[in-house]
Amino acid sequence: MPPRLAPPDWLVSTLRPQRAPVPWAAVARASLALALPLAAGLAAGRPGYGALAAIGALSGVIGDTADAYRMRILNIAVPQLFGAVGVTVGSLVHGLGWPAVLAVTAVALVSGMISSIGAVASVSGLLLLLNCVVGAGLPLPGAWWLAPLLMTGGGALVLLLALLAWPLRGGVPERAAVAATYRGVAHLLEAAGHDAPDYAEARFAVTQSLNQAYDVVLARRARAHGRNPELVRLVSQLNAVTPVVEAAPAVHECGVPLPPQVPDAVRALADAIASGRPAPGAPPAPSGAESPAARALDHAVRHAADVAARTGDSDFTNVDDRLGHPATLRVRARRGARNVLLSAASWRYGLRLALCIGIAQALVSLVPVPRSYWVALTITFVMKPDFGSVFSRAVLRALGTAAGLVVAAAVLAEVPLGWWDVPVMLVLAPLIPALTPRGYAFQTAAITPVILLLSDVLNHQGTALLGPRLLDSLMGCAIALVAGYLLWPESWHTRIGDRLAVAVADTAVYVECAFGAGADPAARARMRRRLYRDLSVIRSEFQRALTEPPPTGRRAAAWWPLVVAVERIVDATTAARVRVRHGSPPPSATEVTQVTRQLRELAQGLRDSVVLEEVRADFGAARTRDGVLEQLRQEVAAARAIGVRGGPSGGSPAAT
Repeated sequence: MPPRLAPPDWLVSTLRPQRAPVPWAAVARASLALALPLAAGLAAGRPGYGALAAIGALSGVIGDTADAYRMRILNIAVPQLFGAVGVTVGSLVHGLGWPAVLAVTAVALVSGMISSIGAVASVSGLLLLLNCVVGAGLPLPGAWWLAPLLMTGGGALVLLLALLAWPLRGGVPERAAVAATYRGVAHLLEAAGHDAPDYAEARFAVTQSLNQAYDVVLARRARAHGRNPELVRLVSQLNAVTPVVEAAPAVHECGVPLPPQVPDAVRALADAIASGRPAPGAPPAPSGAESPAARALDHAVRHAADVAARTGDSDFTNVDDRLGHPATLRVRARRGARNVLLSAASWRYGLRLALCIGIAQALVSLVPVPRSYWVALTITFVMKPDFGSVFSRAVLRALGTAAGLVVAAAVLAEVPLGWWDVPVMLVLAPLIPALTPRGYAFQTAAITPVILLLSDVLNHQGTALLGPRLLDSLMGCAIALVAGYLLWPESWHTRIGDRLAVAVADTAVYVECAFGAGADPAARARMRRRLYRDLSVIRSEFQRALTEPPPTGRRAAAWWPLVVAVERIVDATTAARVRVRHGSPPPSATEVTQVTRQLRELAQGLRDSVVLEEVRADFGAARTRDGVLEQLRQEVAAARAIGVRGGPSGGSPAAT
């Protein structure tokens, strides 16, 4: 293809399907959960009621992403309750003009604001707005309370199917998550001492695995888990692998690859944890165990092996406080509500979403165009602020809808209404969980024919649905691009630059905590885990921003080296702390103060600048070239030296 006709890189990377295994269990659940309500409605002579229950099941299928059974209860049940509220509000204002516009816009504001609380709240906010849009745009059959009841019942069917295997597989997802973390750590130890890019990717994968494992084991509990010996054992095993992760940067800085028996020993621990049996004996000591880094790794691996080899419940203690286990559900809900009300970011996201939904709802409620809930429905999916790039999702939504309409056209034209809808749904529904991991365009292509089939059961419009729905989708994407993207050009910086500035400032606190006198080891461990988790979120945000067209993608690419530099600073701090703990002389208070001052200036510069500007790091006479902080100083200096050609001259001396 000639260069001028080739699509831009950002579009190619956005459309490239992601590799992921097919979730066969979720595929089977989706097929049954959407086909059974349709069959029940047809058998009862109320196909519309069956379609409403299937719409609720569709929402449950979209939210059926958790591995642990305890997490599935919250991931599916809580959003269904919010969805019931949404469809009730929407149906009460259906066809009322301005009251409908104001009600749906207010729901959009709430939906956008609560997205910052967490994953369950985000999906709950999404379902709240989606069902409100559907209720306000479609005349639903039956009394006002019937639609919420039927849709919630459909979601409950998905939950029931998801929990059927709990008595047989209880604890298996939790053990698998912890074992996956150990395998990731083994890969990290293999990469230590080799090329920096391979090590950086392995460390990022370990951070994500640790985040997921702690979430699976702890984050969805509503009460203290000390009475559950299995959870206590898994938390102890997660805590035991943390010193191994901390020792990895120190080993990597030495530049000498580890012997293969060390990562193999960690993999053996992973296999034992996954099977639920005690681990084998202590692994062999790594070669060169005279260095502080090697001694630290040897002690950490042996400690992890000792914890994994324990068998009795009395051998474990409830040690999750060491890494800051989540508070009870009531405390977390109160804390999340307070953060939402006081957070500028949550208000900003909520207002962006409310503006777009308000425009769409006014368009379909007040302007003489065909009334359609699909305009606002499209915006709801595209504009969900925590789901990534608005521009990319708008493009993918338009392409996915066009592809889905091709399938829907064949179904609506050839399949008569009635019992034939059931086998068709048995075929179409499994495509949703199968294609969702591939990317948003593939998910949209799978969902579109399912929604159109259910809509046809409700309003019997057949192929007449196709043209208006494509137009509605394009209108929704256009509104999202203009009112939700182009009017907020600084949103990339508030979403990414401000978070990076906070991470750099937290790194300064971490350096003080790592080398300060009398620092609590538990507080240090909590701080390190929180910092790596934040950096993982920032890296994901940057990777999404890189898929956006210029100038956002170009600006994000310019800032990307700084993200990597901050990650290396945290690694260098952890490595220095490990060496000090195992025999290296500690740094002086003056050295620590200068490093933290440089980091705080870097953080302030990130808050003040939109375009990167180079600033030199001067550590003065206190610099000790052979000191334990030498690598950390080099990383700080490298971070501050990152700049962009053609940036503004002058500015704040702390600008970056």
